[in-house]
Amino acid sequence: MATRVADLAVPPDRIMVDTNVLLAATDEGRLEHHDALTILNVWPAGDTTLCVSGQILREYLAVATRPAVRNGLGLKTPDALGNVGAIRERTTLLVTERLLGLLADVECGGRQVHDANVIATMLAHGVGTVVTMNLDDFARFGGYVNVLRLLPSGPLSPAGCLLLNERSRDG
Repeated sequence: MATRVADLAVPPDRIMVDTNVLLAATDEGRLEHHDALTILNVWPAGDTTLCVSGQILREYLAVATRPAVRNGLGLKTPDALGNVGAIRERTTLLVTERLLGLLADVECGGRQVHDANVIATMLAHGVGTVVTMNLDDFARFGGYVNVLRLLPSGPLSPAGCLLLNERSRDG
């Protein structure tokens, strides 16, 4: 059963923020922009620790500096690096060695290895929930972590996330 983040009595203690949420926070034209900013600016002021991995920051830089005509944001590198600095001020950077074990347990390959690395990083550091706009990328890992999908908010709902599988509330 899916639960909107706005309906959670208590947000997760620790949460992995996926690249697309960071991109939505940067791109004012995205429907999820306001809610992504809320996650980055409001949640850390409470009891939620936002986490990212080196991979997520690399993916952010790759898309942020890619030309807009090639599905990027078209930012200049110094601007994108400034954004990464601001992201780092709000997040905890995680590192993992658990990827190979996860790949042995969950069938995936190609670009899916990147998503497996995000999950392995989370598992190695006790992060139980990922927030993303790409549900399909993380659905195969539902037995390991909770997956929150960032959705555009309606006029009555300031937080546009759904909890797609609820394993625990520990984060």
